[in-house]
Amino acid sequence: MTDVERVGVVGCGLMGSGIAEVCARAGRDVVVVETTRTAAAAGRERITRSLGRAAASGRLTAAERDAAFGRIAVTTDPARLADRDLVVEAVAEDERAKLEVFDLIDRVVERRDAVLATNTSSLPVIRLAAAISRPEQVVGLHFFNPVPVLPLVELVPSLLTGAETVRRAHAFASEVLGKEVVRAQDRAGFVVNALLVPYLLAAVRMAERGTASAEDIDRGMTLGCAHPLGPLALADLIGLDTVQAIARSMYAEYREPSYAPPPLLARMVDAGRLGRKTGRGFHTYGAHGGGAMSEDGGGAATAAGPPARPVSGRRDGEQPT
Repeated sequence: MTDVERVGVVGCGLMGSGIAEVCARAGRDVVVVETTRTAAAAGRERITRSLGRAAASGRLTAAERDAAFGRIAVTTDPARLADRDLVVEAVAEDERAKLEVFDLIDRVVERRDAVLATNTSSLPVIRLAAAISRPEQVVGLHFFNPVPVLPLVELVPSLLTGAETVRRAHAFASEVLGKEVVRAQDRAGFVVNALLVPYLLAAVRMAERGTASAEDIDRGMTLGCAHPLGPLALADLIGLDTVQAIARSMYAEYREPSYAPPPLLARMVDAGRLGRKTGRGFHTYGAHGGGAMSEDGGGAATAAGPPARPVSGRRDGEQPT
């Protein structure tokens, strides 16, 4: 099967907590590292709620829920990563932040052939690998939100990733976690976001031009194409800042106009209207927003409840109100 018994996760936002949860549910010992006690407490609570929902829906028994939670330690001490067989970086979709994490785990993790994975959704894996002393151990493992529900993982080796690292990462994702694995070249956006993000940006441009309201754009795709979420609601769920970061990374690599973030998206990010996590994006949400991507970048979400109120009726170039 795999020799990975001890897993580390750096970052306990929505993606990091989800990765920690699925590893614990698969029987692995998990250490999650956060930067502050407040963030650690929030991450622990996020895991508790998710496991509770799984038990309430019948996907886990109460005993399985308690056992999984008992396998997870959330800490602010990065030294706890020293004995890990696999460490997954799941922090913000920001190259500088990810480089700092990889420098840290390179220094701390004692097992020299430990798998060092990034959950980046768009940054080239090679930039992270080349910055540390063991680039052959670095690989992309891109999970999707919500991690306990969505079955896909993109496996992304860089030019420097060793064949044994690829084999072990694939075995862990597929045989231990039960995920479906697709392999992608180390190009910005990989498979899913290379297809998805231009679609989301096209919807933003359509709203920017005033072709249709945000509500009608989303209804067109849910009712006309049977998508579980419309593109603007999905962008809100992912987080407009995350969508912008992915788009910028892809545009920097490909220089294709379809990857360039539209001005409206940049204005909304500047205004702090990031989608569900702030309560307002292309749609307006309730007090808790529900299911939004948080501080860590990562996979695209595909299911959520309907937005509370759409932003609509904009003229060409007008920002939402």
